[in-house]
Amino acid sequence: MLQMKHIDNPPSTPGKFKIEKSPYNNRLRLHSSLTKLAFWSLVFLGLIFVFFYRSPSNPSPVISDLSRRSLRTSSYGGPTFEKRVKSSAKIRSRNGISVLVTGAAGFVGTHVSTALKRRGDGVLGLDNFNDYYDPSLKRARQALLERSGVYIVEGDINDVALLKKLFDIVPFSHVMHLAAQAGVRYAMENPSSYVHSNIAGLVSMLEVCKNANPQPAIVWASSSSVYGLNTKVPFSERDRTDQPASLYAATKKAGEEIAHTYNHIYGLSLTGLRFFTVYGPWGRPDMAYFFFTRDILKGKSIPIFEAANHGTVARDFTYVDDIVKGCLAALDTAEKSTGSGGKKKGPAQLRVFNLGNTSPVPVSDLVSILEKLLKVKAKRLIMKLPRNGDVQFTHANISLAQRELGYKPTTDLQTGLKKFVRWYLSYYVNGKKSAQ
Repeated sequence: MLQMKHIDNPPSTPGKFKIEKSPYNNRLRLHSSLTKLAFWSLVFLGLIFVFFYRSPSNPSPVISDLSRRSLRTSSYGGPTFEKRVKSSAKIRSRNGISVLVTGAAGFVGTHVSTALKRRGDGVLGLDNFNDYYDPSLKRARQALLERSGVYIVEGDINDVALLKKLFDIVPFSHVMHLAAQAGVRYAMENPSSYVHSNIAGLVSMLEVCKNANPQPAIVWASSSSVYGLNTKVPFSERDRTDQPASLYAATKKAGEEIAHTYNHIYGLSLTGLRFFTVYGPWGRPDMAYFFFTRDILKGKSIPIFEAANHGTVARDFTYVDDIVKGCLAALDTAEKSTGSGGKKKGPAQLRVFNLGNTSPVPVSDLVSILEKLLKVKAKRLIMKLPRNGDVQFTHANISLAQRELGYKPTTDLQTGLKKFVRWYLSYYVNGKKSAQ
């Protein structure tokens, strides 16, 4: 059975935003069995895809769509490469840990890697620098990390040979698995990329970790999107997560089930973190706060979505520094895996935590804050919430993370956006970068 610990109390810092119960609750319950069937059918089809995609004797036309995620890796091996890997992963504090951070050139990955290195842990990054959004931003993050002493290996998490090579060079005590295909709406354009990264990529990583000796403890990024069409607020780890509203959410939910399987069979210590709308400096250009800032400065209209009957759309915006504290706390409290050589020796730790701010803010209020910080009036275009995977609201109950991790977010949206805008203007305006 799962070894998760849960409590279902209201958060100690309850949000000010309250959503009335949807009139469609009964209908959702009536169709829950069909939803479950559809979800697990998706997982089953995804695993079939993984099998055929990874088989060299069964080329698939889907592979051409994944050119952005080529398995071809930059040259690795040899004394110079191994020296750089070992130097980056060298522990420089008495009680430090050695961490492989996947998705290290990503938004959260960059901040987590920097924080780990700053406190003396050994850190090695891995990233494929795909072009889901402007790769130059990822390269700028890479340069930032290199100045901190963090080396990023350029490669794909599905490159099992590379992963094995890295574990041969460094016996990592922990893995911070942040590599994933992000974004809810993009799943409608390129669904196979989500299966490739969020399901196949996770399995590839777990396969290598299960066979490592010693096995590392693994902390990985799930998502608040797994709550899907759930209408009970705030969202608790004990709430149902079998009603995904997007393919992205479905792949993250599948990841949680896959994590349970590898914990149960192989004794891997696994902690999943459900992030709630992370924002801040060096963020992702596909996020609303980011492209709102860009378009407000350019004088372009920005879409403000509203739900049925003029319902408010709100998000539990969480500043990246608070998320980083939660990530480090999860690493520090992660117990050792119990397997060896792919065989389980005893029960292993399995956890899932919400990492949010507990104070949902209407998107219209977000725009108002940006207007004040940028000193520019936004051209608002009110639109109906499209059926593209977006949900009306998110709201985290963080009681479990508070109790088990000592997690306590401290940055409100006004303060966090001020820091983001300062960075944005420095990077794109004063730095003359092109905000695509």
